[in-house]
Amino acid sequence: MSVASTISLDLRQIPLEGELPVAETAEAVLTAAAEIGASDLFILSEQEGVQTAVRHMGINRQLRSYSTDFGRRLISHLKVQGGMDISDRVHPGEGRWVFEREDATPLDIRMNSIPTLFGEDLTCRILNRETGLRDLDHLGLLAHEYHSLISLLKSSSGLILISGPTGSGKTTTMYSCLRHLNDGRRKINTLEDPVEYVLPGARQSQVNLKQDVDFASLLVACLRQAPDIIMIGEIRDPETASTAVRAANSGHLVLATLHAPYAAATVQSMLALGVNPHFLATSLVGVISQRLMRRLCPHCRTPIDMSAAGAMFDDVRRWLADGEGRVMYSPGRCEHCLFTGYSSQMCLCEILVSNDRIQEMLSKDEPAHLIGKAAVEAGMIDFQRGALLRVARGETTTEEMFRVLPFDRAIA
Repeated sequence: MSVASTISLDLRQIPLEGELPVAETAEAVLTAAAEIGASDLFILSEQEGVQTAVRHMGINRQLRSYSTDFGRRLISHLKVQGGMDISDRVHPGEGRWVFEREDATPLDIRMNSIPTLFGEDLTCRILNRETGLRDLDHLGLLAHEYHSLISLLKSSSGLILISGPTGSGKTTTMYSCLRHLNDGRRKINTLEDPVEYVLPGARQSQVNLKQDVDFASLLVACLRQAPDIIMIGEIRDPETASTAVRAANSGHLVLATLHAPYAAATVQSMLALGVNPHFLATSLVGVISQRLMRRLCPHCRTPIDMSAAGAMFDDVRRWLADGEGRVMYSPGRCEHCLFTGYSSQMCLCEILVSNDRIQEMLSKDEPAHLIGKAAVEAGMIDFQRGALLRVARGETTTEEMFRVLPFDRAIA
């Protein structure tokens, strides 16, 4: 993979070809990926063999290479574990495997295969039940954002949208919200594709397209189950979008995700799906748009004197404590962060809270940039300012800010 770099991981954890049987090699690779907190394992068919790689904190990194024959057997073994058809290598496929580990929490492995130029590629999404379910105060939000989110979740009805690109942490935020709401006093129904984590007390249903059970049909049926709170895994089509808005207007609290680049564009995405502007305006409680940003390793970060940098942080000065914004940091290298310079990920958010002015703008279908401006004037910290705050506080770097943010958001 040309986009991957070599991770400073102890590769002794990952067997060389022939050291272990295929089954044990597969388990060793998955275990190593899980131990460093990788979100995905890739097994990629190349011209000269098969390459294994991981996505670690949003960055793709290569692991071991294997021969074509061994790599194909590795893919076939994993497909068998995931209940996939190993005889079909020309059609995309999906599978699931609960990987039971010794003395550790099981891993939920979601698999997807696709034919490529030199053979099959297999992607394994690694869902760690120990780390996947977090409380709201463990998302890494700014204090202002945390209080805004708590305020949204106090609503008894309405629509809360969580947006961002693939891999931006939407599912983690959604489940954190549901855990906060899951107090036993309200009936929660979730509609997912697939069910990512088991949430005790919630009624969880899964999309099954092979049986013509999609989000739209599940949502219609769910409304007859008398829920208080409905979670929709993803709004993908006009029917689901319109039904979600109607449910939010009829006394349910609806939480849903969809793909959109920033908070104000999220409401425009709903309108593009044909939702009536007036109904969206009256139902919308707020929008959480997010990215995942790497946090500098506290053990090896290197200070950079900012005394000559002038007004770089003037725009966010009012949110900084005394002493913050005088020193920036660059990534170092140490064993605590696997020599990457970064130790974890944090959530970078825009939280748009609907108000009378925004409702009026929505009902008139005004442009996204004007809605975003109104939200900032009402107190929303936009992506650029949120990222600058984290740079000023020594939590991340300007390089990470430009890597994560949409270009126009990073330079606004």
